[in-house]
Amino acid sequence: MNEISLKDLTVPRGLGLMSRRGFLSMSAAIGAAALIGVDKGQAANAAPKGQVVIGFSQEPVNFHPLMLAIEVDQGVHWNLFSPLWGVDDKGNFTPQLAAEVPTVENGGISADGLNWKIKLREGVKWHDGAPFSADDVKFSLDLLNNKDFKANRRAGHELVRDITVVSPTEITWRMEKVYAPYVSILAWTFIVPKHILEKETDVNSSNFAANPVGTGAFKWSERVPGDHITLKANPEFFGDGPYVETIVFKYIPDMTVLYTQFQTGDIDYIGLQGISPDHYEEASKLADRVVVPVALPFIENIALNLGKPVFQDKAVREALYYAMDKQAIIDAIYYGLPRPTESYLPYEASAFNPDLPKQVYDIEKAKKILDDAGWTPGADGIREKGGVRLAFVNSTTAGNHVREQAQQLLQQSWKEIGAEMTIQNFPPAVMWGDNWMQSKFDSAMVGIGFMIGPDADTTDYFHSKSINAKGGNGQNTCQYENPEVDKLLGEAADTVDQAKRNAIYKKQQEIVRADLPYLPIFQYAMVEGTKKGLEGYKPNVNTQTNTWNVNEWKWTS
Repeated sequence: MNEISLKDLTVPRGLGLMSRRGFLSMSAAIGAAALIGVDKGQAANAAPKGQVVIGFSQEPVNFHPLMLAIEVDQGVHWNLFSPLWGVDDKGNFTPQLAAEVPTVENGGISADGLNWKIKLREGVKWHDGAPFSADDVKFSLDLLNNKDFKANRRAGHELVRDITVVSPTEITWRMEKVYAPYVSILAWTFIVPKHILEKETDVNSSNFAANPVGTGAFKWSERVPGDHITLKANPEFFGDGPYVETIVFKYIPDMTVLYTQFQTGDIDYIGLQGISPDHYEEASKLADRVVVPVALPFIENIALNLGKPVFQDKAVREALYYAMDKQAIIDAIYYGLPRPTESYLPYEASAFNPDLPKQVYDIEKAKKILDDAGWTPGADGIREKGGVRLAFVNSTTAGNHVREQAQQLLQQSWKEIGAEMTIQNFPPAVMWGDNWMQSKFDSAMVGIGFMIGPDADTTDYFHSKSINAKGGNGQNTCQYENPEVDKLLGEAADTVDQAKRNAIYKKQQEIVRADLPYLPIFQYAMVEGTKKGLEGYKPNVNTQTNTWNVNEWKWTS
């Protein structure tokens, strides 16, 4: 395939689409399109054939989809489990376990947005043959609200009241108050089997994760820790496909080795960190490969743990940001592919704020900020204040040579202003386990998709109740607390009018940009690739992984 530049890249405009249409005024057209979806009863698929090897640079380790997980885990979840509805690459909600996406027009949501009625697809079975029903939906929502359960999030779910199983294919509930992002939250909420999990005496037991059972297009086959995961086709899948018999998620932490295996054909699809920018030009000219840069919702950041004394002074965070040569990182290390940003939202989001202050690389300005704040250089040149040295560890996934280069550049720049950064990287399972989730890190180089599908709600990352290290539920691992941001997140969630919601989210972006719990670098332009003849791959800015629709992938040659 010929080389594709970013200016030629067509970026999906899905982010924010659902919200623009309005939580309480989804068009009748979407409701009609979402009534049935694909049903195996209408037409039988040909027998699945062949194998697809998916190459990831990080290792999936969490296979309970309602517990804390990261993007690579979700890459597997989408194939094992199903939500009530999903979000496609155009930003449209598509029915999965639900027979239709609830709207005001089809009677699924009351006019005031408080009462919900979900009609479920008939004939769906769990991988072990047990029938799926409304009892499983109720069990999953109740589990998320169990205070003893290590839920991936409770925002939105905690407002659900009076869940009633009307029949095996119908469930109703009442919302304590209108929560505009909830449709999007449910599009990322996988349903788990009551008949298996209700038998566990410990709600956080690892038994299910060791042998997960879902309703997805593929069944669990095996896991070899540190190497690969194998899934097999589910012939009774309710939706489109699957068209391949076997999916192998292959874990290769060294991105150069990962790319080499894509070159040699050992890997059919390379994603999640993808092809490093230094290999892009060569990769785009490979025979029998389709290689493209795709826009992703992730923002590359330096996450600062505000629970650490060194980062509690805003002057430190500001100085570090001034001393970040952002453009050099993008140009020299990422070959100019990513787009610099000041926001945690992607450019495609309807709530994106284009008017945030632009970061300027200015070493002298950084030094002055620290001088004025009382951070004095010690005998070794490293600043200190009140007994706290301006010294910290920065960590990311081991084996990512591109990020390692960026770390080294930052290390040099920050040393110039009297900040000592030590690099200590870890295997993914260590880096993104309790080290990240329980805020044990000092600082991290991390790519985060802050949105929920097409919705700009970021309660999970910025609300004070989402700090796991302080007993909350979410991914506010920077331990960021700002009462005004908490208030704005609440107001936006209570607001139906999308224009008003966008205004609130733009204000939130201003505050977060000023507070700098994260030092934003760029929005991802990930270079991904497939072997020629593998069809069905669709980049989707509304999900956190492009293995969201492997059920549609097929070999045509």
